[in-house]
Amino acid sequence: MFHKILQFFHKMQSELLYICVMAENQALEMVYSTDFHLIGAERFRGWCVHLVCLSGEGRFTYNARDFVMGKNDAAIITHPEKVEATSGSDDLQVEMIVASMEFLWSQIPANSYGIGGGISLFVNPIIHLSEQDAGILVRDIHNIRDRMPATDHFFYHELLGSLVLPMIYDLYHFHARDHVPTLATDRTMYIVRNLIALLEGGRCKKHREVAYYAGQLNVTPKYLSETVKRRTGKSVTYYIDRYTVTMVKEYLDKTNMSISEIADEMNFASLSYFSRYVAKHIGMSPKDYRKSLMPK
Repeated sequence: MFHKILQFFHKMQSELLYICVMAENQALEMVYSTDFHLIGAERFRGWCVHLVCLSGEGRFTYNARDFVMGKNDAAIITHPEKVEATSGSDDLQVEMIVASMEFLWSQIPANSYGIGGGISLFVNPIIHLSEQDAGILVRDIHNIRDRMPATDHFFYHELLGSLVLPMIYDLYHFHARDHVPTLATDRTMYIVRNLIALLEGGRCKKHREVAYYAGQLNVTPKYLSETVKRRTGKSVTYYIDRYTVTMVKEYLDKTNMSISEIADEMNFASLSYFSRYVAKHIGMSPKDYRKSLMPK
């Protein structure tokens, strides 16, 4: 009975933290929770769950496959909307940080492990950790949790972003150490692997149309779209934008080129289209983004 009361208290505390932070700072898209059943919450569509199990056993169905996680297991769930049938033992205790993919995009540069690892985690989201590694992950989560209420901080977004990075890179490290990213040898994964190779090679600097990449891979746009979606849970456009936004930021951050020159260099049809693209994916115009880099 005491354990169930404690679970209820933790759930209410988690929900209150969610409500408090979101009400005071609508721009922040991040939640701390101890409620395992929230991993499949509809409101987290388009978000990413980072979870560690402290005790007990949790079960869930993800992407039509059944998974079980126990003490010291971590999970990265990139598609919470594909989670169903969650259940847990009476002694199940978890802690998690859930963040919008857009927020994570803005913090983490596109890289080959992030993409390949993400594809692997779509197949199996669970990472088995040692007691020591689980402790590291818990500390990462607590560092984020403890600063989430500080919404009056002048650099709140940047503060939370800087605290997310250690958690993400620790999870990358734990996963990379024991897993080979799932870019296997069958034809469909060959297509995915080579799409990522084209994007890593910088093709998105000039080409951002699905049809272009389908042509390079000798498949139809429909086949490419369906294959990538089925094997990764993401669209081809998602990956094109992922690499394009990183390149745009590098130009805006590190060069003296004018915004118009960058738009031309990256083969955007017009300056206004480039500005709309940046505003959509970064959340502000190129001009405002550059202003945000200047010391206040």
